[in-house]
Amino acid sequence: MTYRGHVKGGMIVLDPTIPLPEGAEVTVELVSKGIDTLKDSNNPMLKMLDLAVDMGVPDLSTNIDHYLYGHPKVDDEE
Repeated sequence: MTYRGHVKGGMIVLDPTIPLPEGAEVTVELVSKGIDTLKDSNNPMLKMLDLAVDMGVPDLSTNIDHYLYGHPKVDDEE
């Protein structure tokens, strides 16, 4: 059987109309994903900040073509 509830103050609170006996063993399944659950995913695309390395090149995003292909640098005047 499935029961509904929500998290309040870090605790799982079931809807008040659910008559479960004290000490009943339950399993919790997350229905909606928040940002915190996305960080726990095994998808490497969601872990890009953990995998990123500081290259020490402050204009890398502006001059990516220069660093990859040798194109002339673009002036970063912003």
